[in-house]
Amino acid sequence: MSTNDGGMRERKKLATRKALSAAALRLAREHGPQNVRVDDIAEAAGVSPRTYNNYFSSREQAIVVALAAERGQHVAAALRRRPADEPLEHAVVGALIEQYSDDGEPDRDTLALINSAPALQAEFLDTIAGIERPLAEAIAARTGLDGQGELGPEVLAAAISGAARIAAERWLQPEPDTTFSVMLSDALTWILPALRAADR
Repeated sequence: MSTNDGGMRERKKLATRKALSAAALRLAREHGPQNVRVDDIAEAAGVSPRTYNNYFSSREQAIVVALAAERGQHVAAALRRRPADEPLEHAVVGALIEQYSDDGEPDRDTLALINSAPALQAEFLDTIAGIERPLAEAIAARTGLDGQGELGPEVLAAAISGAARIAAERWLQPEPDTTFSVMLSDALTWILPALRAADR
């Protein structure tokens, strides 16, 4: 198989995954998440239920992926793009806020949808935790600790992921009085000293 064929196959897989998650989110908004079946999602995306099961383990996962698709990889990529001489604390906060501001901020209708089912809330919070591993790798690369087996980058990534999860839990409360990006920024201030120390 050529590299071209492999790349085309990956693009097709990604397109199928996006089509399934978009269909799941649309149907959940139209009929309520509890009334959406896997068969309905598969049909709306033009694939078989068996194909659906190759991509998602639950309808909740498919719905939430449309809201936070590949967030961890995006955060890590954003961190790698930050200026090399930027302090780690500013680079990390900037990379995260970039992902959750503007178009990344779920709207009120989406917030109501997430809050309509505990399983959706749990799945949404799991997507927040998904930033941990790729973020640890990006921090290790930025601090020159990649390949050295140091605990620091993993500990920092776990702390950042924890802060983001707590911010999300607070933000998911009824009628939050601020945006998620602002709440996330506030949560991250508690771990800035550790990020500062890592720069030294």
